[in-house]
Amino acid sequence: MISIAQLSSEPWGTLHGGDPVRLFTLRNAHGMKVAISDLGATLVSWHAPDRAGRLGDILLGHDTPAEYVAATTYMGGLIGRWANRIADARFTLDGIEYTLDRNEGSNLLHGGTVGFHRAMWEASEDNGALLMRLESPEGDAGFPGNVTTQVRYSLDDDGTLTIEYEAITDAATPLNLTSHAYFNLTGRPGADVRGHVLSIDADKFFEVDAAMIPCKLAEVAGNAFDFRQSAPIGARLDWPHAQLARAGGFDHCYVLRDAAGDDAETSRARQVACAYDPGSGRELTVSTDQRGLQFYSGNWLNGDSGRGGVAYQAHAGLCLEAGGFPNQVNMPDQDLVIVQAGDTYRQTTAYRVGVREGV
Repeated sequence: MISIAQLSSEPWGTLHGGDPVRLFTLRNAHGMKVAISDLGATLVSWHAPDRAGRLGDILLGHDTPAEYVAATTYMGGLIGRWANRIADARFTLDGIEYTLDRNEGSNLLHGGTVGFHRAMWEASEDNGALLMRLESPEGDAGFPGNVTTQVRYSLDDDGTLTIEYEAITDAATPLNLTSHAYFNLTGRPGADVRGHVLSIDADKFFEVDAAMIPCKLAEVAGNAFDFRQSAPIGARLDWPHAQLARAGGFDHCYVLRDAAGDDAETSRARQVACAYDPGSGRELTVSTDQRGLQFYSGNWLNGDSGRGGVAYQAHAGLCLEAGGFPNQVNMPDQDLVIVQAGDTYRQTTAYRVGVREGV
């Protein structure tokens, strides 16, 4: 693990109204550094070496806190209380129907209009790691229960950024947290990820309806969604497939292998995905103890203002978001995403960045 001396912080502007925002930086022994803001517990930047040892920023992001608040892309944000969508922004729990914040047509998306990604988190140092804490009151976006969430970011010398989530509640409530980081392993502003090669350890994915709500569990075999063997993203984006046309690309949840029987007692972190950029040599591996992995190919980026004045176009970055299934709170296995009073929500997801030599 990194030492305490390798966590630093600095002022990073103010929000409308004057609230100060800070930027915290984790560094490892090899010059890699990850910057995280207390605004949204947001992954702001990640400088990692390429095959030649040149550092480049592999995350999409903005220059100022105000841009993060104004944006609708959730760039780098910690998403809660519910990552992804809830159909018709409603669910029933213990015989009570709850109506939520509708911020994407009739759906709730990524926690609602003012989700965790726009909240100010309380930050502290924990043995060289960064600890973020947030209180979410009962009724937040319409959800029941007072929820206290804690997220721990740590950076290892092997290039692994581990995100450990914990949350407790005083009343039964659904929880599904994730990180919405957009990766582009080229490290070049304005480049796209079509040349990235991707693998996902999943035999099935959820097809979606016109509202982007899961409607059918489908096999990946024989179609564009099969990433069991590494495949270039750009070539797959060009395949004719009704689901790709509907979403403008990939924006689908994969059911990870060995996850069907996982529950809070038996789940374990395992490597589930790998993205590789042949040009830079950078490789990203994803390990998680979650059942689902949302692959989003940045379809709806459309000239969004990015760092250094760059306009992010479609497919400028990709997201690999570990968590429960979209709309799972309205599925037969709802109980797997309900945290009871006195219980603790836990999740661990790790992103490791390294290089492939001589490829």
